[in-house]
Amino acid sequence: MKRFLKIIGYTLLTLFLLIGSYLLAAFILSRMSTPKEQVADADIAIYILTNGVHTDIVVPVHTPEIDWSTRIPYRNTIGNDTSAQLLAFGWGDKGFYLETPTWADLKASTAFKAAFNLSTAAIHATYYRGLQENESCKRIMISKSQYARLIKYINDSFKTGPDGLPIWIKTNANYDSNDAFYEAKGSYNVFHTCNTWANNGLKSCGQKACRWTIFDTGIFYQYRK
Repeated sequence: MKRFLKIIGYTLLTLFLLIGSYLLAAFILSRMSTPKEQVADADIAIYILTNGVHTDIVVPVHTPEIDWSTRIPYRNTIGNDTSAQLLAFGWGDKGFYLETPTWADLKASTAFKAAFNLSTAAIHATYYRGLQENESCKRIMISKSQYARLIKYINDSFKTGPDGLPIWIKTNANYDSNDAFYEAKGSYNVFHTCNTWANNGLKSCGQKACRWTIFDTGIFYQYRK
């Protein structure tokens, strides 16, 4: 019995040390930043937007570089609001997006699959008429060439059909009348979360970002300094 308790104790200690090391690394690396590219023609506004847990990257719907409504049709949303001028992209675990409208709905099986790379991913696309800058929403000005790289990063995150367009997930799990879900590449895990995806998106277009982050707080820390 004594030996059994000792094994349990060592197992728990190891588990706590692993979790502690993981969280400490996440904190330290999220406070370390990658450099921002300096450009003279930063005239395209994008945004980072958080709901307190999850970070979206928000882009203009219509620019000479791309018309997102041709790839993410307004008609795939309930509202079909063609006056919306901004489009938010969030990458994440498909099970979380479609099966967990609130934290109260979270199933242990969904959390386990998400944590250990056992499920697929989805992109949540949401149209907005406009956004107000505040602690949860920051505007970032980028150049046309930087935006072209961000466009490629976002497009490369989608799974596409034979027509080359993102695969729309037809579901009743929409969050509101202006959003839709699409199949995405990759899978969510404890080292690559929705916020890691958004952070990598900022890196792709030469913007200030964390060295690595799993939380939205790391990304927004960089823009509150």
